[in-house]
Amino acid sequence: MCGIVGYIGNKKAEPILINGLYKLEYRGYDSAGIATIEKDAIKNIKNKGRVSDLEKTDGIENLEGTIGIAHTRWATHGKPSSINSHPHLDNSKHFAVVHNGIIENYADLKAFLEKQNYTFLSDTDTEIIPNLIHYNFVQDKKDDNFKFLRAVKNACYMLKGSYAIEVISDYFKDEMIVVRKDSPLVIGKGINENYISSDIPAILSYTKDFYLLNDNEFAKLTRENIEFFDENLVKLEKAPINISWNPLAAEKDGYEDFMLKEIYEQPRAIRETIWAHLPEISKCQMDELNFSKEYLEGLEKIYLVACGTAMHACLVAKNMLENICEIPAEVDVASEFRYRNPLINSKTLCIFVSQSGETADTIAALKLSKSKGAKTVAISNVSGSSITREADYTIYTHAGPEIAVASTKAYTSQIALLAVLTIYFAEILERNPVQVSNLKEELYCLPEKITDTLKCSNRVKSFAQKVYKEKDIFFLGRGVDYAASLEGSLKLKEISYIHSEAYASGELKHGPIALIEDGVTVVSVITTPSLVGKSISNIQEVITRGAKTFIITNQDLEGHTFDEVISIPKTSSYVSPILSIIPLQLFAYYISKEKGLDVDKPRNLAKSVTVE
Repeated sequence: MCGIVGYIGNKKAEPILINGLYKLEYRGYDSAGIATIEKDAIKNIKNKGRVSDLEKTDGIENLEGTIGIAHTRWATHGKPSSINSHPHLDNSKHFAVVHNGIIENYADLKAFLEKQNYTFLSDTDTEIIPNLIHYNFVQDKKDDNFKFLRAVKNACYMLKGSYAIEVISDYFKDEMIVVRKDSPLVIGKGINENYISSDIPAILSYTKDFYLLNDNEFAKLTRENIEFFDENLVKLEKAPINISWNPLAAEKDGYEDFMLKEIYEQPRAIRETIWAHLPEISKCQMDELNFSKEYLEGLEKIYLVACGTAMHACLVAKNMLENICEIPAEVDVASEFRYRNPLINSKTLCIFVSQSGETADTIAALKLSKSKGAKTVAISNVSGSSITREADYTIYTHAGPEIAVASTKAYTSQIALLAVLTIYFAEILERNPVQVSNLKEELYCLPEKITDTLKCSNRVKSFAQKVYKEKDIFFLGRGVDYAASLEGSLKLKEISYIHSEAYASGELKHGPIALIEDGVTVVSVITTPSLVGKSISNIQEVITRGAKTFIITNQDLEGHTFDEVISIPKTSSYVSPILSIIPLQLFAYYISKEKGLDVDKPRNLAKSVTVE
């Protein structure tokens, strides 16, 4: 979940690395550090706190090296501190390492190294890595141009776990070695310079040509060249891919926070996601997929597997797939799916959704599904990410870079793409053509309706100012409105630190109503025409017990009195969460702002969960 960045070229590395760290802070921000190769030795500067604290650290302005590595940390082993922050050096101070991931056998390796008289300063799992590299380096009696690479390779051979690693050494002042296993790493190609990062946006302003490493692949970088090797150090040939994202998409562009910018980018994100696959006149086009009518008719079940926000998008898709395609669908949390021995075979289709494409549990669940004979589809926002390379098929959302930790435009784009996928399946199966046609029409109208929905911002802000000091807020909904409520509750938890829970409205009397007392705020989403009466009855029950009510609806609720009602445009119930979530995103945002919190970087969270 940490962010790593590296540079090798002819420019001063420090400002490039600091700039990269700022763009990677959404991956972790409890400490940061930088190491460069200076004239006489490796210079390592690190500090507890944000990248801004590192930038103010004494001596950092004196770094002149043109090769360097840097890290912004999300703590796993060892509390946030300067000592535990990366980069870490070996005892000889000749090898420096930054690492994203978790070394599962670090205790055994640490004990082994201590027997070899190595000592340790930190509580991290990472500190063993530079010392293992040094150990393997001195054990290697062969002296050639690949000794550095072999030392890294042999050290990695001893590791169990996940890692993306960058290594520099003042023995080799014109080289850098990088390797990845189950953690993200990209290499950006420049002219007489090369860049390394956890994520593409961090270095997108420098290059649009990227190399993607697969698991257990190594790269040896110089200023002029990049050589790739497999786990046995057999040389590989790789071609770069061109990333078309506009680098300005990773900037705030006048907005106070990335989250607010990304909320307002949703009309564009939805428009581009839909139109990439759904021409207005002809049938849905998904050239990335290759499913026959015979195969789809033979399916016994579709699994939709994801974590967090992406899982909430899957809950919305389940309703579409079952009702329009008439295929049983089941939604699973990836971290549970892989451990419960799911019933999967060749008649099962497994769809995996991940904004980053690097979510560790989702990738592991995908590998399990493939091993059991299922076909797999990945839905991601990041071209070339790990999940897209593991899956049999991949389709992309077109949300563009999402920087804020709390997902907004990625979530709505996922629902939109899952709706398009539903249409694609239904057209192949020749099922429910009227529903398919209606859903298409609604999808085409969504960007404009999102723009209209965003006009509620000031009213949402006003209500948020009234309730931001509350300790508990509850969300209610039925059907797809329950899925939207789950996502709204998650957004509020993530960035405001207010305890919130979402319940299916019909479950209110089965326990949760005991928590409702005078002054408690209850948020309710009501967009399904057939469920309006029942939903209002549930709201009346909490009003009777003194609750304040905040209603998101596209239905006629005349004759009923609530504290605040936000009206949104009517749309198909299948995709109504794309509209109903927008006031809830704004609600969480404005509450967080009223509390004076860092909206883009909530405590204890990181954008991409790349470890279990």
